[in-house]
Amino acid sequence: MRALIVDDDYYSRSFLEYILHPYAQCDAAVNGEDAVMAFQRALEENRPYTLVFMDLLMPVVDGPKALGEIRDIEKDHGVTDAARCKIIITSVLEDAEDTHNAMYLGGATSFLQKPVDEKSILTELTRLGVIAPEGDC
Repeated sequence: MRALIVDDDYYSRSFLEYILHPYAQCDAAVNGEDAVMAFQRALEENRPYTLVFMDLLMPVVDGPKALGEIRDIEKDHGVTDAARCKIIITSVLEDAEDTHNAMYLGGATSFLQKPVDEKSILTELTRLGVIAPEGDC
């Protein structure tokens, strides 16, 4: 599995990579523009990301715009809804409008409120079927 971690905060990127490294090859981007380019390149190389963790508030291109562009790239490449990558928004924002827009208008798969912890991340990945429940082989 491949994962793309998109966050302008070094600590947040490092923490997510630490949690995900037993399950996925992790790449990182510091803003939405870099994320979109990495996502496009991965599809073109036939090595798509299974999972994207994305912050909403970032410089250059913010999370909601990058999310929309990623979903457009998937459509352009003929990726079916069932095969789309799982995009988990991570944000300190508590604004219902921002989370609603990311989830329902932007096509995010789920949302985790920062600060995230290892248990909530692994629980969400299990719920999404990205990793097997603990104890399963």
